[in-house]
Amino acid sequence: MRTLVTGAAGFVGGHMIHYLLTDTDQEIVGTIYRRQPQHAWPKRRVHIEQLDLREESAVAEIITRWHPDFIIHLAGQSFVPVSWKHPWPTFEQNVLTLINILKGVQLTRLNARILVIGSGEEYGEIRPDELPINEDTPLRPTSPYAVSKVAEDLLGWQYHRSHKLHLIRVRPFNHIGPGQNENFVTSSFARQIALIEAGQMPPVLRHGNLSARRDFSDVRDVVQAYWLILQHGQPGAVYNVGSGRGVTIRTILDHYLAQARVTITLEEDPGRMRPADIPTIICDPGRLQQATGWSPRIPLQQTLSDILADWRQRV
Repeated sequence: MRTLVTGAAGFVGGHMIHYLLTDTDQEIVGTIYRRQPQHAWPKRRVHIEQLDLREESAVAEIITRWHPDFIIHLAGQSFVPVSWKHPWPTFEQNVLTLINILKGVQLTRLNARILVIGSGEEYGEIRPDELPINEDTPLRPTSPYAVSKVAEDLLGWQYHRSHKLHLIRVRPFNHIGPGQNENFVTSSFARQIALIEAGQMPPVLRHGNLSARRDFSDVRDVVQAYWLILQHGQPGAVYNVGSGRGVTIRTILDHYLAQARVTITLEEDPGRMRPADIPTIICDPGRLQQATGWSPRIPLQQTLSDILADWRQRV
């Protein structure tokens, strides 16, 4: 059996491949674009293909040549603030790449199970009476990134209905862990602390909105959920992926400050504030848990400590 993982050099892609190597016997084909993977994977099980997923013919050739049994589409532009500055490239990297994959599967008549990765950002403007957010909550996206993910979500539904593809959609909420880009909040805090401890920057940590409450899961739990959904999920259905617990950004920052080896002062950075920010976002993962039996295994405190240890090592 063979799994195609797009975005193999990315944060989630790397963890996905590690999970497949450790917990399954899958042969893995990973796609990359410019960035090279940071991992030394066994070549007998992991085959890396370099291509631009925006090129329709290149995507069709990869699908035809490897004939995967599972496709997990993780490539794309995943940082919300970038989408405000570059909305069209965000759509190209997210929506066009998915279209090419779905067309490739349709044209080759491939009987693969496909996982389309949406986002909890699709729900957008949430009212307090709608918490926790289930899959029937209305979608009110508040950023170009979120709109691109709604488009992917609906494309997945349309290709399932129109072309009978075995396709399942997920809407993951905030997932964090070692190796994540410093643009994301938990990694940003950890990186700044590591640099301050190493004497490479002044003892001032810059931050955005600390009152926001978010649903955080460890990426190592999330990739397990993705695989279980591919095995047990209902074709055409959509599943939230999250912990079901809300934590303020301030709580996360306090955890890091308690672990810091030096005294650090805080400074609000207007550049880290979003044009539109929702006070509280909490996932209802009940449908996922009922279908797969999945639940988070890694405590948030361990995840945060692992992120800080990772940045200390990188610095």
